[in-house]
Amino acid sequence: MATYVIGDIQGCFAACEKLLKQIQFDGQQDVLWFTGDLVNRGPQSLETLRFVKSLGHPHQTVLGNHDLHLLALAYGVKQAGRDDTLQAILSAPDCGELVAWLRHRPLLLQDKGTGYVMVHAGLAPAWSIAQAKKLALEVETCLQGAEPHRFLEQMYGNLPDAWDDRLTGMDRLRCITNYFTRMRFCHPDGRLDLLYKGDMAHKPANLIPWFEVTPRLNGDAVILFGHWAALGGQVTRPNLYALDTGCVWGNCLTAMRLDDKQCFQVSCQ
Repeated sequence: MATYVIGDIQGCFAACEKLLKQIQFDGQQDVLWFTGDLVNRGPQSLETLRFVKSLGHPHQTVLGNHDLHLLALAYGVKQAGRDDTLQAILSAPDCGELVAWLRHRPLLLQDKGTGYVMVHAGLAPAWSIAQAKKLALEVETCLQGAEPHRFLEQMYGNLPDAWDDRLTGMDRLRCITNYFTRMRFCHPDGRLDLLYKGDMAHKPANLIPWFEVTPRLNGDAVILFGHWAALGGQVTRPNLYALDTGCVWGNCLTAMRLDDKQCFQVSCQ
């Protein structure tokens, strides 16, 4: 039995099938974790979503920003963007089932046996793991409640851009969501920058990767994350594993076997 963590698929289901064949995935023995962004941009979002849903327990995925975007479209609080490839899901006869399943996915997973923590984008430097779990639950409770559209219609926005325990209401929930699902660069004090999305070589001098902010209260945790294709899976900090290797951009899809941290990749076109 092995556990594999797979990076952002983003609707590239053919690549996912090829990767599962390479690792000789056995659904009766092996466990799959997904770093979120199952859908959007790629051509097979519907097939991807149906497949991951069909796996059932103990396979797991966390929510990414594109997954949340799908929920916003499904609840009619957001218009589709020109690059979205989500219409097949929205028109599918099982759309309601898929959306209901998706909104019950977590923002953070922690394996009790190994201590591995999986999130989509990262963790705010000011959060301990214990606090991050509690904050994730606040957003999950809204999404899984009777009125998820109340959260989704106010989810978008870049402010507040810094965590403060005194935040309340939608400002609090939006800030939590942005750290979990959109973060790449921060200011040295931990404030989010959600505007620059380029590579490390051309970043503004006043920005640093979220995992280089010091102090970082979750610095001792082993964290698995996706979202940041420009990293190419390379992080120099210990205990951090970047799994988004840009499949949807024509690079590759990556799976890491947790037992020995061996990586497997397939090229994507």
